[in-house]
Amino acid sequence: MGAYATLEDRFRRAALIGEAAGILGWDRAVLMPEGSAGARAEQMAALTLVSREILTAADMADLLDAAGDESLDDWQAANLREMRRDWVRAAAIPPRLIEARTRANAVCEMTWRTARPASDYAAVLPLLEEVARFAIEAGEALSAALDVPLYDALLDGFEPGGRSSDIDPVFDDLAAFLPGFTGAAIERQAARPPLPLEGPFPVDRQEMLGRRFMAALGFDFGKGRLDVSHHPFTGGAPDDIRITTRYDEADFLTGIYAVLHETGHAQYAAGLPQQWRRRPVGRARGMTLHESQSLLIEMQACRGGAFMAWAAPLMAEAFGGAAPAWSADNLLALVTRVERGYIRVDADEATYPAHVILRYRLEKAILAGDLPLADLPGAWSDGMDALLGIRPPDDRRGCLQDIHWYSGAWGYFPTYTLGAMAAAQLYAAAKAVDGGLEPALAEGDFAPLYAWLRPNVHEPGSRYGTGELLERATGRPLDATAFKAHLKARYLDS
Repeated sequence: MGAYATLEDRFRRAALIGEAAGILGWDRAVLMPEGSAGARAEQMAALTLVSREILTAADMADLLDAAGDESLDDWQAANLREMRRDWVRAAAIPPRLIEARTRANAVCEMTWRTARPASDYAAVLPLLEEVARFAIEAGEALSAALDVPLYDALLDGFEPGGRSSDIDPVFDDLAAFLPGFTGAAIERQAARPPLPLEGPFPVDRQEMLGRRFMAALGFDFGKGRLDVSHHPFTGGAPDDIRITTRYDEADFLTGIYAVLHETGHAQYAAGLPQQWRRRPVGRARGMTLHESQSLLIEMQACRGGAFMAWAAPLMAEAFGGAAPAWSADNLLALVTRVERGYIRVDADEATYPAHVILRYRLEKAILAGDLPLADLPGAWSDGMDALLGIRPPDDRRGCLQDIHWYSGAWGYFPTYTLGAMAAAQLYAAAKAVDGGLEPALAEGDFAPLYAWLRPNVHEPGSRYGTGELLERATGRPLDATAFKAHLKARYLDS
C-alpha cells in the first residue's frame, strides 16, 4: 500500500477502538455496577493506550510526510490534515500519563455519582484534585506540542483551533448584555404568568412521548436506543447511537427537552459522511458544531410556536391533560420561561450562557493555578451571584451539578455557548433559504430542516474548520449577532 492508504487503515483501526470505548463509556453511565468502576477504568485505559500505540508508531512521521507527496483529492487532503493533527496530539502525551489520567477520571466520575445527590463535595475533592493535576500535566504537554497556551491546548481537544483569546471578548460582551436583558424578559413575562401543569407525570409516559418526538426527528431505533443516566448525554458510535436522559415525575418538560437536545446530537452523528466513516475527516468537526445541532433542535426549533402547535396535543394526550393549561400557547409560555436558576441543564436559553461563562472563567482560573479546588464552592457561589444574582443553597446545585470536570473534560464548557450562537446563526440561514421550514414543523415534519442541515453542516464532517463551515453555510463568521437578535425577538418583541 501507499503511505496514504496505510495511514487510512491504521486510523480506521484506531477509530474502531474508539467506538468500543464509547460503548463501554455508555455502559459505565447506564448499566455498570458501582463496584466495577476500578475494572472499567483499567479497560478504558488499556483501549486508550492501544489506540495511542497505533497513532504513534515509529514510522508515523515518515508516512505522514510521504502521503503529502501523493496525489490526493480535496477530501483526502483534509483527511491527511486531520490525521496529522491526531498524531501530534497523541504523541504529545506519554503513555504513563494517558493510563493514569484515564483511570483517575473514571474513578472520580463514579465517586461524583454518589457525592452529587449527597451534596458531599468533600468526598470527591481529593479525587478531583488528582483529575485536575493530570489535566494540567496533559495540557502542558499539549501546549508545548501545539505552541498554544495551556487552556487552549485542552480546548483544542473539543474545539479544534479554538482559542480563548477569541472567546473572551465574546463572552465578556454577553456577560454585559445578559443581566439587563434577563431582567427585562423576566419583568415582561411577570405580567402574563403561565398556568402550571399538574402532575405527577409517569416515567413510562414520558419515555413514550420522548420516543415519539425522536421518531419525528428521524432517529433510527434500529441503530440506537434511549436510556436513563445521571446526566443526559449522547454516546456510542455513528452506527450505534446511545442517548440518555433523566426523568422527573413532577416536571416532564425537563426530561423531554433533554431527549430533544440529545436527539439533535444523535442526528448530527448519524448524518456525518458515510463514505468517510472511521476516518478523521468523517468525524464531527468539534463540540461547537455538535452543540449547535442539539441547541438548534432543542432551543431554536422545539421552543418555537410552530413546533408547539404540533407537540402540544401529543403532550396533552400522553398525560391526560386538558385546556387551558395544556394549550399550545400555555405550554409555549412554560418552555420559554426566563428564570434565574441554579442548574445549567435546566436553564432557559437566556440565562444559560451565564452558567457557561461562570464555568469557563472558573476552569481557566483552576488550570492557571489561581483557584485552589478547595475554594471552588465559594468561588462558584460568588460567580453565580455576579452573573445571575443568586447563590446556590448547597453544592449539589452548585459545583457538583455537572459531570464534566469530574470525568476529566476540562476545556469543554465554552463550546455550549459557542454552539448556541452557531445554532441561532444556522437556523436563521435555513429559514432564509426555505420559507416553508416552520410551517412543516407545525405538522411535525423535520424533513425540510434536515434537508438543509445535511449538506450544509452534517455531510462536510471535518472537511472544513468550524469557522469556514459556518461562513459557507451562513455567509458570515461566528459571532453573537444572530443569537442576541433571536433572544430579543423571542422574549422582548413577540
